[in-house]
Amino acid sequence: MATMTLDDLDSRLDGAARAWFHEALDEAARTTDGPQDPTGPRTIPPWETRFASAGRHCGREHADSVRTHLLHAARADAATLTRLYRQGTAAERRAVLLALHHLAPDPADGVPLVEDALRTNDTRLVAAAVGPYAAHHLPPHSWRHALLKCLFTGVPVDTADGLARRARGDTELARMLTDYAAERTAAGRPVPADLHRVLALTSPTEES
Repeated sequence: MATMTLDDLDSRLDGAARAWFHEALDEAARTTDGPQDPTGPRTIPPWETRFASAGRHCGREHADSVRTHLLHAARADAATLTRLYRQGTAAERRAVLLALHHLAPDPADGVPLVEDALRTNDTRLVAAAVGPYAAHHLPPHSWRHALLKCLFTGVPVDTADGLARRARGDTELARMLTDYAAERTAAGRPVPADLHRVLALTSPTEES
């Protein structure tokens, strides 16, 4: 899920897509969020329109990286990130989630967006939600449920950034995993192999 560098993107985009991308970056860098008339319609900055159409112009395989660079260039604040997430498609929401650990000015600003993504069954959103931002800022209760969501939806637990660090010695997580395994077994359903790996990680390690 790593964002490609500008040089990598330039080398992979064709001429038309590369020109479109750099125009979009220039627009994002020039953007200013001045006061708007609360009684009138909101003026949408051109770069936000480009954010929405990145996949069409640069290809779906590059859209995450293109959108992330646009967010950086625009110095998107919490209000902008929240608006783009709430109003965006699943692909646009994914890009916001992937950029959170670089952009959220206050660690608490992105938590509601991550928790919203974890309430969906969209595996691409779930995978994006358990990245570096969640590893550092998601509260313990929410992080534990994020791991259960990965197990439930089939998202590999290795996708969860900081897995070993956050799982180590977490007895409550161990209890939740054990209960989930028991429920699956009682219902005649297989227990995900990843569950046993995470359960092993919850054992405390000796200090060196």
